[in-house]
Amino acid sequence: MIHSLCAISPLDGRYASKVDSLQSIFSEYGLIKNRVRVELAWFKALSEHEQISELPPLSKEIIAEMEKISAQFSIQDAELVKEFEATTNHDVKAVEYWIKKRLSKYPEFIKVNEFIHFACTSEDINNLSHALMLQEARHDVLLPTLNNIINILKNMAHEFANIPMMCRTHGQSATPSTMGKEIANVIYRLIRQIELLEKQEILGKINGAVGNYNAHLSAYPDIDWQEHCKKFVEKLGLTFNPYTTQIEPHDYMAELFNIISRINTILIDFSRDIWGYVSLGYFKQKLKEGEVGSSTMPHKVNPIDFENAEGNLGIANAILNHLSNKLPISRWQRDLTDSTVLRNMGVGIGYSLLAYTSLVRGLNKLEINTQVIDNDIDNSWELLAEPIQTVMRRYGVEKPYEQLKALTRGERGMTAERIREFVLQLNIPADAKEQLLNLTPRTYTGRATQLALDI
Repeated sequence: MIHSLCAISPLDGRYASKVDSLQSIFSEYGLIKNRVRVELAWFKALSEHEQISELPPLSKEIIAEMEKISAQFSIQDAELVKEFEATTNHDVKAVEYWIKKRLSKYPEFIKVNEFIHFACTSEDINNLSHALMLQEARHDVLLPTLNNIINILKNMAHEFANIPMMCRTHGQSATPSTMGKEIANVIYRLIRQIELLEKQEILGKINGAVGNYNAHLSAYPDIDWQEHCKKFVEKLGLTFNPYTTQIEPHDYMAELFNIISRINTILIDFSRDIWGYVSLGYFKQKLKEGEVGSSTMPHKVNPIDFENAEGNLGIANAILNHLSNKLPISRWQRDLTDSTVLRNMGVGIGYSLLAYTSLVRGLNKLEINTQVIDNDIDNSWELLAEPIQTVMRRYGVEKPYEQLKALTRGERGMTAERIREFVLQLNIPADAKEQLLNLTPRTYTGRATQLALDI
């Protein structure tokens, strides 16, 4: 075993503990485990077909052993498969030989062992294995982690729903919102993409060397192989793809990785915004005993979790976008360029998970700093230029925008008194004037509070 300090990839070294939930899924062990699962499931499905008389229904004993192999497949089992591969120089053929040896203690199996890998090309096994890996990662790792982020953000949105803050458009003071509403915006974006991630079909095929059931029909011309294979793929929990070359064309993978990439892009945007709010002082970060912010400046508490999240989300998207662009392309009926690229699925998803972990850690350190937020908005009475000129428009006051522009444009430090003096001289109904006189930057937040609470 290579020491973690000697690992080339930080996912297997420095950050291994952060992504260990993916190790059994996307490692070579995970791939071999799923190949064994698919081979055994295919063998069992063939034995259940009434027209394949040469392979009678399997005994309960063999079925139980096959289920045990799939459920308890170990690192030691994978190592034995690799020993076969050292001779065959073919990874899928090694799985076939290992299964034949593992079940050779059953006399009834020896008579029918050539139905292991029957009519299959390697890619029949591989595409289903990759699909099962992605299915497991989505269900067991990605969705729970992303839903945890949603829950944290919802709690923040509700807690901060009524904390007014000055917005910044183009980096300049702008119409107020609440901190909760700004977080709610992110939640809504994420929910849309997570729903797409949940619904994304994961496809599979098992139709032979070029997708036409050639070998299947040569042995059993009277079987409806497409229907049989469709049922088999669907029993694995996958969507059947009836039209392929030697390989399943990976379009669904591109769709899946694009969704994850969009989620990551939203979180890059969010990480940068939170980083900015920390910089402004809108958030403080909880201190941890023993931590150092800077090697030379003792006072610093750096927003490193959001910086780590942003950086790793970028790496993840670089890999995921390459997978999305490359995998659907294959010369003629098959080339091998997808094979080596597919081994990096776990890298793209691993960097995504690493970033999600950093983001959660950062969010859990945040404390709202209402003193700074209040000070910002209380010293920004120029923000009321918008509602005042809008009310003036309603009542036909001449050149309302231009009047407020002359009063406020470029003015920081606009006072409540100057705003009040301007409103008092307006020729508008008394109730409208009273409404504007009672308005403050803190109360000029529209439906922000309710929108935050509704998410």
